[in-house]
Formats: sequence, structure tokens, C-alpha cells
Amino acid sequence: MDAVDPALFETMVVEAIERLPDEFRDRIANLDFSIEEWARPDDMARTGTPRGATLLGVYRGVPLTRRGGHYNMTLPDTIVVFRGPLMRMARDEDDLRERVAHVVRHEVGHYFGISDDRLREIGAY
Repeated sequence: MDAVDPALFETMVVEAIERLPDEFRDRIANLDFSIEEWARPDDMARTGTPRGATLLGVYRGVPLTRRGGHYNMTLPDTIVVFRGPLMRMARDEDDLRERVAHVVRHEVGHYFGISDDRLREIGAY
């Protein structure tokens, strides 16, 4: 697929966030969303992504289920959506929009403490 304007890609991410179910979106706090072109080596290492595999997004932070009383006055956690691999995989703009929404939902799941294994079990991977 041809390159999508960065502003349009950002709009796709914002739309995906806005389409999250209210019960999840309303519970999100101290979380930023950002867009980067490609995953960093430390993202690949932290997520256990094998060499040569593709990472479409990443949650950088402490899941809600692991936060204790010590978790306060901290910088926001971040969900990053990687533009380069998503554009490379997408067939067209509609397909890209759906892939972006899937990545946003997946990473928000990690924010709420849902593991990859559990996401697979519930058909959300």
C-alpha cells in the first residue's frame, strides 16, 4: 500500500481509541498513545519478539494489575502504534484502519493486565 499521510494515520489511532468500549475507555488514566515508525530493539527484547518478526505496537508501562500503593506521581505509561509495519501489511486504507484498531485494542488489553495467552484464549489476538 502507498504511504498514508501521518495526520491520517494519527486520526486512525484517535478513532480507534474513541471506539473502545466505554467501560474500558472510561477507566484509562495516566496513559499516552503515540506513533513511531518502527519498534526499537529494546521493544523487541522486552516483548520477546523473535528476530525477524514484526511488532505492530507495544505497551510501555506497568499494567493496572501490577500497580501497588507505590505507584503514584509517575509519568504516563505509553501505548505505541508502529506505522511502518502496519502500512507495509495493509492492503488499502480500510484494511489499515482495521489493523490500527486491532493494535490499539490489543495494547489496551495489556494496559489492563491481560496477557498475550489470555488475549489468544478470548479470540482477541
